Amino acid sequence: MKPRKLSEQKWFNGAVIACIGVAFYVILTHLSPILAAVWRFLGNFKSIFVGIVFAYVINPVAKFFYYRLFTKMALGQKRWALSVLLAFLTGFLALAVLVVALVPQLIQSITLFSSNFESYADALSGLLVTSGLGSLLPGEQLETLTGNALGAIQSFVVTNAGAILNSAANSGKQILSTVISLILAVFFLLNKKTALNGVRRLVRAFLRQEAAQELLSFLLRCDTILVSYLGQTLLDALIVGGINALVMLLFGMPYIGLVSVVVAVTNLVPNFGPVIGGVVGGFILLMAKPWYALVFLILTVLLQAADAYLLKPTLFSNSLGVSGLLILVASILFGNLFGILGVLLAIPAAAILSFVYNEYFLPRQEMRMREAESAAESQS
Repeated sequence: MKPRKLSEQKWFNGAVIACIGVAFYVILTHLSPILAAVWRFLGNFKSIFVGIVFAYVINPVAKFFYYRLFTKMALGQKRWALSVLLAFLTGFLALAVLVVALVPQLIQSITLFSSNFESYADALSGLLVTSGLGSLLPGEQLETLTGNALGAIQSFVVTNAGAILNSAANSGKQILSTVISLILAVFFLLNKKTALNGVRRLVRAFLRQEAAQELLSFLLRCDTILVSYLGQTLLDALIVGGINALVMLLFGMPYIGLVSVVVAVTNLVPNFGPVIGGVVGGFILLMAKPWYALVFLILTVLLQAADAYLLKPTLFSNSLGVSGLLILVASILFGNLFGILGVLLAIPAAAILSFVYNEYFLPRQEMRMREAESAAESQS
């Protein structure tokens, strides 16, 4: 009698389930050190990963130039290389324009805060007296309290500004790593077709034709979701920043470019980014005039409400089809697990999980239930 295979033993399935359960329990109870070890290991490949991210972000711009700008030019194989080069130059030019436009305004705001420090102390004292709070304290104590409070704020700004400057001065390693990542991104894009063909051949070499085609279709769908998310997020940030700049212009506020860029950039972070943008923008305007800061904070609340309930649903509903509840849950979960990177990737991850659940898991489970019901009816 031929001995049965190990997988055919009666205890095999129970043992496999028990091992999976134990492994899952160990992973959950030691999740933090496991993730820390994984991040330390992946940190050795940081430049490569960042280069892939740069290439992925620049790729749509390069494709735009390839199919729209150079489509009628007989450039041959140089057409894609020229498109990649022009895409990177466009990114560098946009970054240079932002730096040239914003750094002088930032320096001006810090200088203005330092030069008007005494007037801020007088304004704060007057505000306390006008509100009736000043009557609770003698004049000398009120002046001392006001001076101490503003002195603490000034000390905080100066201390952190110095730390920022020192960090910037000692960031040579990070700059070198970024340059290496950009160089890798150029090579990734120039060799994109070869790399993609290699991935397809590798998948088809290890999987059956049907399974390979299904996996490649899944990866293509994920790519479509990520590209759509990046495009819609950037468009949303530009619209919010533009509306913010227009309203600030109508109210005659200073630092329109600096504050609007802060609002637009922080708006890229789901849920918590607008709060950070409102606080930073309000503090910058507080240096010029407290009234501007109050108007800006009210504007931020109204603008973010319109963005959350009107703009974002319009932009993301057709392209991603993810509910607001799922986005919020994914943002909290991924943020707790992976920090700021998890928050940034929460929406596309939620979209991918949603379409996997609705288009892969549920249909197969329903098919299995129908097959089981059919088998039960045939036996009866």
